[in-house]
Amino acid sequence: MPPEAVPTVASVPAEDPEDGVPARRARRLAAPKITATRVLLVVLWLGSWELATDGWLDPFYYSRPSAIWGRLVDWFTTGTAFGSIWKQIGVTLEEAVLGFAIGSLAGVVLGVLLGRGRFIAEVCAPFIKAANAIPRIVLASLFVIWFGLGMSSKVATAVVLVFFAVFFNAFQGAREVDRTLVDNARILGASPRQILTSIVLPSATSWILASLHVAFGFALIGAIVGEYTGADKGLGLLISHAQGTFDSAGIYAGMIIMTVVALLAEWLLTLLERRLLAWRPPSSASDVQT
Repeated sequence: MPPEAVPTVASVPAEDPEDGVPARRARRLAAPKITATRVLLVVLWLGSWELATDGWLDPFYYSRPSAIWGRLVDWFTTGTAFGSIWKQIGVTLEEAVLGFAIGSLAGVVLGVLLGRGRFIAEVCAPFIKAANAIPRIVLASLFVIWFGLGMSSKVATAVVLVFFAVFFNAFQGAREVDRTLVDNARILGASPRQILTSIVLPSATSWILASLHVAFGFALIGAIVGEYTGADKGLGLLISHAQGTFDSAGIYAGMIIMTVVALLAEWLLTLLERRLLAWRPPSSASDVQT
């Protein structure tokens, strides 16, 4: 090895302070303080809301945290007017998961295919933009007419919301693939299928996974909107019934349950993303190698 190729201490760049051990230790020490501050903000918010309803806010319209908690306890102990709360959550979750799976698969497949096919992408562009511009509430009403009040209309609404969120990210991710890398693979004899599975999809994975975090929230919204339009069970039906009876506490309770379900789904998707992207080297390691 030539002398100039031997790495020296001076040639190795210093550790990035953002990714170093002291920075990680500082973040660990700050985590309890951050959590405590968040809890304090929530307590202050709920406390001020409760106190405000004793004075200038009308609890009939704005409800109060204690009433919302009472409604949640009542739903989870004695049930709702439409049966067990777990059944309502299960129905909405099933609709959202089905819509999420179908819409994500369709969005990834079409997004990658159109992202790699310039001609067909140019042909389909105005039709995709026109379909994306249609208000989703109108589609939900049409789906109820087409598919009835059962699960199919809710799944269809969720699919439409999820599809466009995933499609545009998958499309852009397929477009952002390094062209030099693709050309080198072709020179080495890689087939179009090998290029797609070995280069395009791995390169677009981060784009696709980023869209999935938002997509499940859209799937849940699609299921709720579909149930709100017309259903015989589900969280959307509970919220619609609470609105019809001027039960503001019931509306807030339904929103809280939806939020908890969405946060749990976000946590699971984060774990999935970490596993799927585990093959990528950390940024600090790549910095040391340069």
